[in-house]
Amino acid sequence: MTENNQKEVLLHVDNLVKHFPITQGIIIQKQVGAVHAVDGVSFDIYKGETLGLVGESGCGKSTTGRTILQLYRPTSGSVYFEGKDLVAMKGEELRKTRKRMQMIFQDPYASLNPRMTVGEIVGEPMLIHKTYSGKELEDRVADLLALVGLNPAFSNRYPHEFSGGQRQRIGVARALALDPSLIVCDEPISALDVSIQAQVVNLLEDLQAELGLTYLFIAHDLSMVRHISDRVAVMYLGIIMELAEREELYNNPLHPYTQALLSAVPIPDPYAEEKRQRIILEGDVPSPVNPPSGCRFRTRCPLAVDICAQEKPEFREIKQGHFVACHLV
Repeated sequence: MTENNQKEVLLHVDNLVKHFPITQGIIIQKQVGAVHAVDGVSFDIYKGETLGLVGESGCGKSTTGRTILQLYRPTSGSVYFEGKDLVAMKGEELRKTRKRMQMIFQDPYASLNPRMTVGEIVGEPMLIHKTYSGKELEDRVADLLALVGLNPAFSNRYPHEFSGGQRQRIGVARALALDPSLIVCDEPISALDVSIQAQVVNLLEDLQAELGLTYLFIAHDLSMVRHISDRVAVMYLGIIMELAEREELYNNPLHPYTQALLSAVPIPDPYAEEKRQRIILEGDVPSPVNPPSGCRFRTRCPLAVDICAQEKPEFREIKQGHFVACHLV
């Protein structure tokens, strides 16, 4: 890895907000509130790196990924991809830019059309964008299947004939069909057996090295994120709490929430595990419909003081490349 100041920023996310309206009434619908799914998220992803995005279920990780790709249009904020603001794009311009950004979905059972063959699934993006057709399309599909470790002769089979790990490889092949530079991996291994997870992660790493891909890797498995990511962002209730280089974050977590998360990761050393202090968080995650004032984490934070309830902490750089949103750091 090169230093960040020498790197080219591929994706710049600036104060991204996504609220889902809550409405009442059948004929005349009136908005009575909003789900604050993503509430002011900012980060950069450098070309060729993997940024891990971790947090508890329901904290807004997947919504962040989908809003970046404009599958959900943001409530406010900007997303600059290769220097262009995706939020300002519409219609044909956005459609053309979409070729360069793809997604690998969480559930390999739900994300593949059961009525289409594998060849049709992998070939569909190229037909839609008119990049290949006829014999060239067949050859390209065969190449993509081989690239992800599947037999090209399987292209006439249907998704139900494959295991979960093989289906996820089909999803990877489909994501690669248009030669993207950014792939959002939305928990691509959480629905798979543990024995298969490592195979899929190794495949993603090999493809990144071979094709120069950039990943936003969304997950809640902290040990897997440590394995694959260059930098890691920790998310809680729609806000990024901490962002740092992988080893810096795991060895020197500064935010109380990050410390609590990492204290739950098992260590494969019985002596170290016995001496280690577990941080048990009190209470439940607050509702994103009515998030706490000030710091989002204050209702469960063992260190919270008065200012935490009054002021929202600024997401600031504590030392080079290490950002934290906490009044007490």
